This record gives sequence, structure tokens and C-alpha cells, in this order.
Amino acid sequence: MCFVLAWRPWLLNRCLWFPAALFFTMTSRLLGRWARLIPRATPQASATAARLPTTAAGPAEPLWAQAWRQPMGRWLCEGRMSVKEEFPVEPKRTQLDELLEKAQSPQDVLQAWEAQGGQANDAAKTLVLLVRLAGGDKGGAKLEHFELQNDHRLLGLMDTVTAQVTSVWNGTLVSLLRSLSALGIPPTAAVQRSIQTEVLWRVRRLSYKQLAFLADWGSGRKGQEEVLMSAVLKQIELRWTEIADARTVSTLIARTGHLSPALMDRLEDKALELAEEFGPEDIRRVCVSLASQGRRSVPLLRALSYHLLQKPSTSLTTPLLLDIAYAYGKLNFHHTQVFQRLAAELLPRVPEISSADVTRCCKSLAFLKWLHLPLFEAFAEHYCVNSHKYSTLQVCNLLMSLARLNFQPNKGEEFYKKVQSALEGALPSLEPFLHTDVVWSLCVLQQAKPQHITDILTQHKHIKKLSEGSPSRVHGYHLKLLHITATLQLEHPESWFSALRTEALLLPSPLDRGSTLSPLQTGLRAALENLVAGKAEALRTGVKTVYGWTLDGEMVMDCDSKPMDLLTLTAPHLPSGGGAKPLPDGAHRLAFLGSEFPNYISRSKDLLGRFSMMRRHLQLAGFILVEVPYYEWLELKTDWQKVAYLKDKIGKAIAEDMAK
Repeated sequence: MCFVLAWRPWLLNRCLWFPAALFFTMTSRLLGRWARLIPRATPQASATAARLPTTAAGPAEPLWAQAWRQPMGRWLCEGRMSVKEEFPVEPKRTQLDELLEKAQSPQDVLQAWEAQGGQANDAAKTLVLLVRLAGGDKGGAKLEHFELQNDHRLLGLMDTVTAQVTSVWNGTLVSLLRSLSALGIPPTAAVQRSIQTEVLWRVRRLSYKQLAFLADWGSGRKGQEEVLMSAVLKQIELRWTEIADARTVSTLIARTGHLSPALMDRLEDKALELAEEFGPEDIRRVCVSLASQGRRSVPLLRALSYHLLQKPSTSLTTPLLLDIAYAYGKLNFHHTQVFQRLAAELLPRVPEISSADVTRCCKSLAFLKWLHLPLFEAFAEHYCVNSHKYSTLQVCNLLMSLARLNFQPNKGEEFYKKVQSALEGALPSLEPFLHTDVVWSLCVLQQAKPQHITDILTQHKHIKKLSEGSPSRVHGYHLKLLHITATLQLEHPESWFSALRTEALLLPSPLDRGSTLSPLQTGLRAALENLVAGKAEALRTGVKTVYGWTLDGEMVMDCDSKPMDLLTLTAPHLPSGGGAKPLPDGAHRLAFLGSEFPNYISRSKDLLGRFSMMRRHLQLAGFILVEVPYYEWLELKTDWQKVAYLKDKIGKAIAEDMAK
């Protein structure tokens, strides 16, 4: 009972509130139904109906019946939603349009406009057609029709557009902006400034394709055009998800990717999504753009490679294949199937391509360390047949590419005879860095003459020039000079004299900051220490020789294959010369070399030219080489296996040397 009395005030309030709520609910529903009919019965119609007698007007029809027969404007429940205005999809054709369709030259276009005239949108279409017929879309309007700029009819067209620019359609306005630039109208002209200002005002209403068109047009421009491009780029960044076609993606990557790294990230994602729709030209454009910007997007490159392999041979043109090879070489991106397809497509076309294309392709494949023997034989044959078409720079690039891969043509005698003839009088006039690279390449290929080497090593100014640049570059050319000197000393001892070494060492070598050792080098040196049981006098590691090569380890074995004390023995390969005792009879000087994965040609166990020359030099210097390739070392798991592996390699190396 107490509980009921306590809750009675609340029950009373609920009973009073419920009828009021029910009343308001029913009233709102009723008003919602009849509100539709209120605008239909206008005051004028109501007054007319009231004045007519019943007999004259006939039976009065209810207002709600009249209202249902009338077209509805909009419901009250639609709120403030705007009503769409319907425009015709295409404007009505005029006589000017018919005359423009028949026009065959810029003069026909100007005569059609002079005869018919029109509004600003018609004038804009006329200008676009005028530039297209004048060759402006190909860049020829400035030269072939320079007099058009002073034609009074053209000036009238531009005045019409300037005065009524707000009535020009978006697509026509964007096309007109590019056409006037192709016609040679300066950016400061009134028509250009008015169009750019109008485009800037409309930039939010432009479609994404129109924005891409503007980005393609305005890339790299300055002044007011730079302000417009900034607004266009901002809109593209905000609306990048609207891209739906591969052509737009490839165009934006090529033209605007370098302007905004954030936009480039989004475009790469979009390109990866639309990669299946990319045509060969789109793939080429994207790959070259990535290479020029140094963006090694591996997922995107893999997707483009897969779809490139699906394209028919008829769509893979020679320029496209050369651009793909260049892009992959610049990005150091390896894809075996693409390289094989590229070589197979290029091989039958080599006789038809130019000398510049041969050297360009050869250089790209050399960067990729990809040696396709039939293709490189075709390159060498192309040079032998067309050597008169090769410039000195092209010969140098071809030679350096072959040296990197250590490629020797089958017709080597004929090939090198023509190379030597082409370089005979041109080498001294080359820039010092290029001159050094070419002579070093000749040393790799064992085609350097003593005169080539002495010309470099006896020129103090030439060597001093090589000391300019970054420390890494100076160090690289210092090593190349040492390799060149070693070639003369070891391969042409009859032309060697000790003064040349002093000239070669004039180039200062940067201080060694302790380069990081690779896992192979670390493991090999640890295994060598275990092999000699920790005797420091029996082993040298990280040995830097006067020939410019670094040994991972050095040991001397006596006639019983036992390690000897290195500190007391002479070492002509060291700058200090080593100890005073000569090497005993029957002793063997061993050099341990760890061959890393980058030392080899791609998909091969053949060494690159640089490391082939190192092997040759060290053998001529009296070393027995114990080479430890990475693919064998990775299979060894325990220290015992590594030591046993080295003992086996040492025994085989000594046995092979004694067999010789």
C-alpha cells in the first residue's frame, strides 16, 4: 500500500501527459497528409470558384481531386534539396558547326567564323579546331603559321572568348588553354590570363580527366600557370580515388608524380589496382617515370612485368623494349622472364636498329648484369658492320658495357681491331674520368696496349683531375689507377718501370673508415683463425695489396702443407714489402677470396669483368687462389664443417697448381 501511494504522483503525471501526446501525434500526421494539397489551391482559383454559381459551374469538384491531377513540385519532406535542372545533352547544331566539320585548313576555319560568328563557346571550339589543323597539337603552329597571330579574325575570336569566358563549357575551356599555348600566345596575353583565372575559379567543378589534362599541360610551367597547377594538384590529391582508367593514372604519374611525393604514393596504389587494364604504352610510361624519379616500387614493377609478358609481340615496339630495359636497369629491378622476352624480341631486330639504340640497350643490360650471349653477339656483329656510324662516345659506352660483363665476342679479332682504330686518336682528347674508364675496360678485356696505360700514368694533370669529387668517387678512381698500373706491371712487364707506380699513387686515397664486413667475410675470417689455431703470425686477414685488390686472407704453406710465419717472409704485394726472408722452395702463398652474390653475372656462376681481372692479377702475382663462393659457403652450418671445407679447398688448389 505504501508503494502505491509513493508512486501515485508519477502515475498522475503519466495519465495527464498521455492524451496530450496522442493528440499532437494525430494532429501532425493529419497536417502531413493535407500539407501536400495546400500549394495546389491557389488564392486566385479559390476566389473564382467562389464567385461562380453552382448551376453555372456544375457540381463542384473537391480540391483534393484537382490537386492529384496536377504535376507535383516537391514534397515537404524533401526539405531544402535542390531541384535538378535538365539541360540538353548536346547543344543544337548550327551552320557554324557544319562549316567547321568541312574545314580542311586554318583559313577555312577563320572564314567560317567570319561568315557565321557565334557565342564564346563557339569561338572556343573554333580556336581549338584552328590549332589542331595548324599542327599546334604537334608543336608546329609556331613555325608554319606564325602569321595567324596577327590575323584580325583570330584576334576577334580571342576577344570574344575574353569577353564571355564565363559561358564557355568546362571541357572546351580546358582544351582551349592548351591550344592557345601551342599557338604561341604568351601567358601574359589577356585571353590567356582570363582563361586561367576562370579555370582557377572552376577547378573544383572540373572532372578528374579534365584535371589530369590540365596537369599534363601545366607540368613545369611558372608564373600564374604555377598557381593554377598548385590548385589542380591539390584537387587531384583530394580526389585521387575517382580515377577509373589506366591512361589517366599513367599520365599523372609521368607528369605530376615528381611534384608531390604524397600524390605519387597514392598513384602507385591506384596503378597497382588498375595494372590489368594497362596497355603497353601505359606500362612503358609508368616504368620510365618511376626510373626518372628513382622510385623502386617493387610490387608495382612486378605487376607491370606480369602484364607486359601477356602482351602480343606486335604491340611490343622496339622503342618500348629499349625503354623497359633502361627503366629496369636504372632501378636495378631484376625479372628473368621479362629479360628473356626482351632478348627474344630484340634479337631479330638488331640489324635494323641504330647505333645509339645498340649502345643504350647494351648499357642497360650491363647494369642489370644480364648476359644473353646471342644478343650480345648480335650487338658485336652490328658494330663490326656499322662501325662508321658509331660516335666515339658510343664506342666507349659499348666497350665499358662489355667489360662489365667480361664478354668476349666470337669475332673478337675483327671487333677489337675496329675498336682500337676508332679510339686510336680519340683517347687523349677524352675527359679524364671517361679516359680512365675506357682504359680500365680495355684492361679488363685484356686489350689494353702499354701505350694506352703509360699515356694515363705519366700525366700528372690527368691524375690530379681525378682527385676532384666526392670521397667515394675519388677512392673508386684511385683503385682503377692501381688496377691499370697492375695490368702494366703484371701483364706487360717489358714496359714496366718503377716510376709509374709513384705517378699512380699521386691520387690521394680517402681514409678507410672501416667498411662493414659481410656475413661471408666475417665467417671466412673466423674459420681461417680456427684453421691456424689462433696463431697470428700464420695468417693475415683483410690484406690490401699494391694492385688495388683486397684479400680476405693470406697464408703461406711449406712443402708439407703446414702454415709458416708470414711476418719474416718478403711480401712484394704489400706496400711495406714484408720481411727480409725470401719464400722457401716448395712453399705456396695462398690468397683466400670470398665471392659474394653481386660478384657474379645474373643467373650464372661466371664472375663479372672486375673480379675476373682480380683473379688474373693475383695469379700473375704468384698467389694460389682459394675461392669461396657464397653458394657453397651458405651450405656449411657448423665451425667444424667450415674448417674441413677450407682444408679441402686448400688441398685441391695446391694440387691443381702443382699439376700445372
